[in-house]
Amino acid sequence: MNPLPLVTIAIPTYNRADTYLPEALQSALRQGYPNIEILVSDNCSIDHTREYVTGIKDPRLRYFRHDANIGQRGNYDFCFQQARGDYVLLLHDDDRIDDDFVSSCIEAVDGDYEVGIIRTGVRIITASGDVVSQVSNEVAGLSVESFYRSWFAGRTAVYCCNTLFASQKLRRIGNFNSKHFCYPDTAAIFVLAAQHRRIDIGEVKASFRIHGGEEGFSRRIHEWCEDSLDLLKLMCGLAPHHKEQILKEGARFFARANYHRAASAATPLRRIMAILKVINFFGYRQLPSLGVVVQISYGTRLYSIARSVKRHLRNSSS
Repeated sequence: MNPLPLVTIAIPTYNRADTYLPEALQSALRQGYPNIEILVSDNCSIDHTREYVTGIKDPRLRYFRHDANIGQRGNYDFCFQQARGDYVLLLHDDDRIDDDFVSSCIEAVDGDYEVGIIRTGVRIITASGDVVSQVSNEVAGLSVESFYRSWFAGRTAVYCCNTLFASQKLRRIGNFNSKHFCYPDTAAIFVLAAQHRRIDIGEVKASFRIHGGEEGFSRRIHEWCEDSLDLLKLMCGLAPHHKEQILKEGARFFARANYHRAASAATPLRRIMAILKVINFFGYRQLPSLGVVVQISYGTRLYSIARSVKRHLRNSSS
């Protein structure tokens, strides 16, 4: 492998030229690492994505436009097929990376051919870019099962934007896969972590954006629940000696995550129906928390306002 391996930053995009794509693409172009390629895969956008991207004159940048929308899964696969790099970052068109993300990851690799993934900490940002929270990556040196359980406990965050994949190793496992494509990147990360060496950088070097327009929000609650249980089964198979503990903690983690998704439904009736579906999948041992009950009764917006007030009061008193 080249002492300065080629790194591909692949950005699948659709209709975000007027919102987040410029920020994502510019964060890729600002990388200090000298050996990168950036590819933008335009999934038949009907805005001015083509004009925006082709207007950037940078030899590192490659632009592809599909004649018809091939779906999220198809666009991801196309990105991986076109990636020439020894390592690849799939950067969603609403996320961003710090200027030293790639250089920090490659420096940590230090020529280790057995590495499957390199991960950093991540910050969660709003639509306007305000930082909601930061999650440092506190799992360096931990075993695979401890890595999984640390995710359940919130000591690390698993996203595309803070993960650099070894390209060939990713291709060998079939790139990203899950039944409903709810956790395709997470499944790939967990498989590669079990099969190869994992490098963990504690510092925050990437930003994941939450704004309600993410692809995942359009998925139905039963799809999230099915993929959650499939992922939990996969994790148990990858760490069989710790299956019981992973199953116990994972069921609680995924149930809680899906209750919060269910509580974001538009109307009280839909929220209740969604909650009942989660109960059906996870059983009555994993019932919704009081916070979720409040969301069901009064809606996500009022609940979010209440939480913001609580955070403000806590910060003011500290």
